[in-house]
Amino acid sequence: MTRIAKHALVLLVLVGIAYVGMTPATAADMKGWKRKIAMVIAKKQVYPRSALMREIEGSAKVKVTVDASGKIVNYEIVQPTGQSVLDREIPRLIKRIDPLPKPPAEATAEELTFIIPLAWRLQ
Repeated sequence: MTRIAKHALVLLVLVGIAYVGMTPATAADMKGWKRKIAMVIAKKQVYPRSALMREIEGSAKVKVTVDASGKIVNYEIVQPTGQSVLDREIPRLIKRIDPLPKPPAEATAEELTFIIPLAWRLQ
C-alpha cells in the first residue's frame, strides 16, 4: 500500500508581540496575518524525496524575525527534528518563504519575532 505524504497543518504561535492594549481590530489583523503566513508555508514546504522513501517523519520549531516589510532578517532552529534530511530542508524552506506577507500596519515594532512549528508527517 502506498503512503501519501501530507504536510501537517502549520500553526503559528507568535512570541514577543504584546497583545496588551491592542484593540480587537488589531488582534484580528494579527490573526489574519498569521493565517497568511501559515498558508505561504503550507504552499512552499517540501517533503524531501529521500525522507519520503525512508518514511522519515519529524517536527521542528524555528524562531523567525521579520522586519516591517516582511523580510526575514534572522532565523534560528530552536528545536530540530533530529532527522538530518529534514533539518537540512529547514534553511531551504526559509529561503523559499522569504519575504513573508507584510505585517499589519498596527504592528508598530520595527521587527517581529515568532515561532513557526513545522511538521513532516506521512499519512
